[in-house]
Amino acid sequence: MDPLKETVRAETRRQFFGAAARGIGGLALASLFAEDAFALPVARDRFGGLPDLPHFAPKAKQCIYLHMMGAPPQMDLLDYKPKMKEYFDQDLPDSIRQGQRLTTMTSGQSRFPIAPSVFEFSRHGENGAWFSELLPHTASMADDIAIIRSMHTDAINHEPGITFIQTGQQIPGRPCIGSWFAYGLGSMNENLPTFVVMNAERSHPAAGLQAISAKLWSAGFLSPEYAGVGLQTGDEPVLYLKDPQGVSPAVRRRVLDGMSELNQLRHAQVGDPETLARIEQYEMAFRMQSSVPEMADLASEPESTWERWGEEARQPGKFQNAALMARRLVERGVRFVQIYHRGWDVHSALPTVLPAQARDVDRAAWALIQDLKERGLFDETLVIWGGEFGRTIYSQGRLTAETYGRDHHPRCYSIWMAGGGVKGGVVHGETDDFSYNIVKDPVHVHDFQATVLHLFGIDHERFTHRHQGLDARLTGVEKARVVKEVLA
Repeated sequence: MDPLKETVRAETRRQFFGAAARGIGGLALASLFAEDAFALPVARDRFGGLPDLPHFAPKAKQCIYLHMMGAPPQMDLLDYKPKMKEYFDQDLPDSIRQGQRLTTMTSGQSRFPIAPSVFEFSRHGENGAWFSELLPHTASMADDIAIIRSMHTDAINHEPGITFIQTGQQIPGRPCIGSWFAYGLGSMNENLPTFVVMNAERSHPAAGLQAISAKLWSAGFLSPEYAGVGLQTGDEPVLYLKDPQGVSPAVRRRVLDGMSELNQLRHAQVGDPETLARIEQYEMAFRMQSSVPEMADLASEPESTWERWGEEARQPGKFQNAALMARRLVERGVRFVQIYHRGWDVHSALPTVLPAQARDVDRAAWALIQDLKERGLFDETLVIWGGEFGRTIYSQGRLTAETYGRDHHPRCYSIWMAGGGVKGGVVHGETDDFSYNIVKDPVHVHDFQATVLHLFGIDHERFTHRHQGLDARLTGVEKARVVKEVLA
């Protein structure tokens, strides 16, 4: 059996005419532009992406998304509810709960005692926004950030909740938001990935953890080249990037050139675009052998960096270190950086666990924004902080004056955004006295996603990808609106 003949025989009519058209088009272009064949390459501000994007002038070019896995309790951090002190250990009124669904972790409780926050709040910024004592550094930049207190979601458990806010659907298998950006807008550099993901460790051993896997930064039905690239802690930030012992860069280059020629032949025969994606991934990995070690080497950071960020930023695996890496990545033109910080699932011992979680992120988020400002990147870099849903005002399990826990709550929660076209000093949305229901300006997850896309000059209704006969999009098929109230 001749493999080449079998491949050609298996070629479909569509592949044949597609390849023929590309060949004819290539010959035509070659004849038109032959005189420019040896011209110097023109400098570009992006590589790849769709030709019709952005749809309009963008405010943001890059994004750093700080996802707090486990769902931070909004009433202990950003949604001040002083009236709840009067309701300590009283049952949540039925008029407030309104028959809303519960998780199996609290549905069997005989009562739902209200647990007021044990933390103090104070006003900050020109508009007097309320912040918990756990977030002093975040509070100091109240005029730079927009707080949305009226987020809500369709999911009540972590796995579908995280998947929903990252991909627009609760069921896995769709592209995440970073992959959509990589696909639509392309890269701003040639030597680092377009989309980078980091996982940060918890600080408190009692902090609840959620499982995390690469499906959260998957490209789904898009080409795999748009998936997030995970940066690891330790001596090898990207696994399998180093050459094996005894293999020199020159040998590696010859191997890649040979593989590229074989893959080009394969693509000419079959016309599978995944073959071209594979070639580009090999080439990117080769370039990353020098670009990633340089990016990850913190020796070039001045002493003022550690004075601002703290010594934890030197420790691989810490959130502080990941946030510093995020700043270094966007400095080098990485389009989208995602950091997952686990440990926010405070079903119990909240007064003990939450301060440690907040310490991890509070100063680092502040330092990140100060660094972006100093480097002239703040106005074009969107920074997002938030989780996948909120938490209940009632206590899960035993309630005392010193300790309590909170269950999942999808009907309202808080996030904040900054930079990249966001109006600082804004507090959008309002919840009832129990932080249980939204009473003003609700923002659905799809509204949030539409707003993020809008900041990058993308109309979410026009940004689609044909998949299984449907024009799929990040925001789904139901109506979503851009939250213009938080736009500068």
